[in-house]
Amino acid sequence: MSGGHGPALYRPGDSSVHRLPAHVKVLALLAFVLVVVATPRDEFGAFGAYAALLAGVAVLARVPARVIVARMVVEIPFVVFALLMPFVSQGPRVDVLGLSLSEHGLLTGWNILAKGTLGVVASILLAATTDVRSLLAGLQRLRVPDRLVEIASFMIRYADVVTGDLRRMRIARESRGFEARHLGHVRVVAQGAGALFVRSYERGERVHLAMLSRGYGGSMPLTATAGASRADWLRGAVLPMAAVVVALTAVLS
Repeated sequence: MSGGHGPALYRPGDSSVHRLPAHVKVLALLAFVLVVVATPRDEFGAFGAYAALLAGVAVLARVPARVIVARMVVEIPFVVFALLMPFVSQGPRVDVLGLSLSEHGLLTGWNILAKGTLGVVASILLAATTDVRSLLAGLQRLRVPDRLVEIASFMIRYADVVTGDLRRMRIARESRGFEARHLGHVRVVAQGAGALFVRSYERGERVHLAMLSRGYGGSMPLTATAGASRADWLRGAVLPMAAVVVALTAVLS
């Protein structure tokens, strides 16, 4: 799969973070997220320290803050849900700026917002410093089931194709004077979505037949990847080990 397919999340670079093998970075990300999730929600200082650790990784990888902020829009639904928690949760209430909010809801919303944001930022840094080919090869090296890796690879490869179909369908509707202005137009939009689904399904069948005609036997050939040295593992362990130290300090203090 060429690097031109899929969303342009990867930012080429030659930092020490970019040079780490993909499977090392994936394991470091998972370990960091597990530590963050296991941290009690009322340890506010620990979450600030985690954010500082991720900021250090971003500086080391030369990923601008504006790029991270722009890509965090994917978190908006979780932010909205977290902001609603103090209003809809039950239990003791507290007045904040004239609003009666649930104490439990405030802590729950903070827990979702803090841990979700840290996880999203860590994932953004992984995507920004690891190209798609290396990431898929790293997943293979971590013994992720081949079928899941194949699904991920095709999903990434054809995301742009489906998005292009959707864009052309929208342009075709607008060129005929259609604009979705009220609920009465939902039917037209739904019909377009159905047509896109059918078109994508038929394309998948054609791709599968093309693969079979070229000798596909149920599994893709494994991509050869270089192993990680001891120095790579040590560098990759810095972030999760620092997070462990922060968590233990916060809990034991």
